[in-house]
Amino acid sequence: MKLQYFKDTDTLYIEFKNSDIVETQDLDENTLLEFDKEGAICAITMEHASQRADIHQVTMEGIAA
Repeated sequence: MKLQYFKDTDTLYIEFKNSDIVETQDLDENTLLEFDKEGAICAITMEHASQRADIHQVTMEGIAA
């Protein structure tokens, strides 16, 4: 999983898995969902991220396998 914040465009990119994107859908006018060939969500792109989320506070928690 990878999180990237682009301050110059105020865009947050959350990648759940590194996979070939075959489809992109608009969730709303500022949010894109990217899907792989199996239909799983691979990534989310959020525009105007600092207005929509607390971008300055990121917390990582481990998930037991």
